[in-house]
Amino acid sequence: MSAAPRVAQKSVVKGRIKQSIVFWCFNIAGENWDLDRMCQVTRELGCDALEIVPPEDWPTLQKYGLKCVLAPNGMPGAPFVKGFNNPAYHAEVIAATKAAIDASAAAGCPNVIAFTGYKWRNAEDPTSGEFSNEECLANCVAGFKQAVGYAEEKGVTLCLEHLNTRDDTHPMKGHPGYQGDDINLVAKIIRQVNSPRLKMLFDIYHVQIMHGDVIRRIEEFKDILGHIHVAGNPGRAELDDNQEIHFPPILRKLIEVGYTGYVGQEFIPTRDPIAGLEEAVRLCDV
Repeated sequence: MSAAPRVAQKSVVKGRIKQSIVFWCFNIAGENWDLDRMCQVTRELGCDALEIVPPEDWPTLQKYGLKCVLAPNGMPGAPFVKGFNNPAYHAEVIAATKAAIDASAAAGCPNVIAFTGYKWRNAEDPTSGEFSNEECLANCVAGFKQAVGYAEEKGVTLCLEHLNTRDDTHPMKGHPGYQGDDINLVAKIIRQVNSPRLKMLFDIYHVQIMHGDVIRRIEEFKDILGHIHVAGNPGRAELDDNQEIHFPPILRKLIEVGYTGYVGQEFIPTRDPIAGLEEAVRLCDV
């Protein structure tokens, strides 16, 4: 007879930072938690939300009194490959985004993730030539303007994510070829679309790799922050003393600038996942 799963200790005490858990990190090979197990642990930690859970699984979250606060964009496969930077994919990406907006509006999910896409003219062929950043800017602005009005009507925010292109060791630790690896380009897209329903997904792990200077960048982009992700660097692992990011002052800066959204735990566990989550949630509970 197998032992009962370990119960996570409640790690949210202050609650000034709202925290969510990103499901995919604990559903990949090596952990393979199912959604029920993830919901149980999330509740035990004292968190009230998960992320990147498909709409068809949201009833499971509701069963545990949880919510999804960042919805997938509906694109099949690796959703960050085909994006708004390529007019050839606009029809497909916009349709998938609108479907995700509909599901989110119906269930009260506030955000849908969005991506620039890969820089290649055929997003899956690196030999097909590249869009310049100027073309990316123009194409993304044109594409988002076709979707953001719908998001405004439905009261859902699109969160455009900045990703790193430097780490090529794992398909979810870095994304060589992704065009939105310059946070300033991502900010330009958002500011030119100029809608309260297009914001930035500021992933501290990716920002640290590509730019650093995280606290000043939070100040610079405070008006367009839509969602936050955290993970340790290098390696996208636990938020522990084996990595280089000092999280408490970063989280305090988010409070200082008036950020009221969620901070999503998006690290890939390298040891006991419950111990890592307890540690990470406590660290961000500033």
